[in-house]
Amino acid sequence: MKYLIVGLGNIGEEYKDTRHNIGFMVLDAFANASNAIFTDRRYGYVCGLKYKGRTFVLLKPSTYMNLSGNAVNYWLKKEKIPLENLLVIVDDIALPLGSIRLRSKGSNGGHNGLAHINTILGTTEYARIRIGIGNSFRKGRQVNYVLGKWNSEEKKFMEERIALAVEMVKSFGAIGTELTMTAFNKAGRITGQGERESPRDASPSKHL
Repeated sequence: MKYLIVGLGNIGEEYKDTRHNIGFMVLDAFANASNAIFTDRRYGYVCGLKYKGRTFVLLKPSTYMNLSGNAVNYWLKKEKIPLENLLVIVDDIALPLGSIRLRSKGSNGGHNGLAHINTILGTTEYARIRIGIGNSFRKGRQVNYVLGKWNSEEKKFMEERIALAVEMVKSFGAIGTELTMTAFNKAGRITGQGERESPRDASPSKHL
């Protein structure tokens, strides 16, 4: 079985370790633990690795965030991977910092990367892991917050949460979406900060 695991983010040194690049960070952690190396391919940086007999194709799109669907669509077709074996990892300001939630489908939640994937694929019926980055920003400062870097305390905390997200990715390939949701969503939940369902309120940006 082959799976396409997509971590959304923005390429470039200026976006490294920013909140919006949490998808990239999860894939980097997964690849590093397996001594796998990303190579620059069409529409993104790609590496392949195996786990429990499954083949994982890890993709970090090199498009801007709002063109992520081009990369996802290309690599699904190139690798002949069915939609049910697609998993997309994104940041979410509507979830508390470090909260992790796997869903089998859903709306884009105001995330431009998911919105473009939904449009290009023509469906919302694919799995996604949403990772909370919190919403500690003043009105009108969302873009700066999302594209801002983690402080040292946040980064240390998020390293632990990223490790959990990697285990969820492995489980997705090993036992599927529903069983992984049952096994991990409770552990992934962070309490203490109110969750919001409203979409992002910033003006659209190619980076968001």
